[in-house]
Amino acid sequence: MRGINADRSGKRRSISRLLKSNLVHGSETRSNDCLGRRLLHAQNGKGQKKVRRKSPLARKRGIEATHLWPGGNMADYPGRVLIIAGSDAGGGAGIQADIKTVTALGGYAATAITAITVQNTLGVSAVHAVPVDIVVAQARAVLDDIGADIIKTGMLGTSELVEAVADLLADYPAIPLVLDPVMVATSGDQLVSEAAARAIGARLVPRAALVTPNAPEAEKLTGLTVATTQEQADAGKALVEAGAQAALVKGGHLAGDIITDVLVTPQMTMMFETGRQHTTNTHGTGCTLASAIAAHLAQGHDLPDAIEQAGRYLSEAIRRAPGFGSGHGPVHHAWRADR
Repeated sequence: MRGINADRSGKRRSISRLLKSNLVHGSETRSNDCLGRRLLHAQNGKGQKKVRRKSPLARKRGIEATHLWPGGNMADYPGRVLIIAGSDAGGGAGIQADIKTVTALGGYAATAITAITVQNTLGVSAVHAVPVDIVVAQARAVLDDIGADIIKTGMLGTSELVEAVADLLADYPAIPLVLDPVMVATSGDQLVSEAAARAIGARLVPRAALVTPNAPEAEKLTGLTVATTQEQADAGKALVEAGAQAALVKGGHLAGDIITDVLVTPQMTMMFETGRQHTTNTHGTGCTLASAIAAHLAQGHDLPDAIEQAGRYLSEAIRRAPGFGSGHGPVHHAWRADR
């Protein structure tokens, strides 16, 4: 399979900068419990070296982070994430979950709101779309002043909006995109039109540094059945062949006591295993995971580590869920503040 970055080196940040040169190639499996993920095995037996982190902007310019970040210490660099997504009145998913997640992980969250939903743990009863030009204007206002290290997209309800966001992203080619192809709420309510789903596949998947579909979303984007780990990997490969630099096909919707998320890049396939927590408090878990990955990438983590750290954060947020509502309850995004 041809590397997807061919003839694109000047247009967007290579996935190799997110994976780093020390990435183990081949196939890996990582396992996570509520205490964190650990490496089980790597086929070639090599470990990963520790690398001094720089901000994404510092890596791009080849200069030290201290020239960019007043705090000087890269461990303190917050990382800027622009989130383009819909609002959830109940606060468990959407832009509210995104902001809480990025903030809880020490990042800086800015937003462009695409829709206002009337929503709680029982479902979505109404959606009011924000005019497309206002969505784009929000994003440009942030990017042209504050800037962003990562752009993360969530609910994009219409094909017109998807096309406008794709055009916007073309004006900022160096900023990686974490694409969460939100299509259906945890309650089962449809959040985007069929035309929007097709546009996401055609316009945004090829632009994505990382796309994070669950199994039903991966099926819709690829036309493949996704019911096993191998089929997750096949769908991930199809998304990479479609232009995504990496695909994380999540397994939470599949049966079993172990949830397996499969990361596929042009260089390797990696599996992350997590013990399933039997709970209904899973509202907004997809938004939360994608935003946690985006926050860690913005802070300079490589892609596997960003996924690993995000999974650890989400597992604990589910475990500490407050139990609000009568349906699919929210997770506890601010659990790190409890310590």
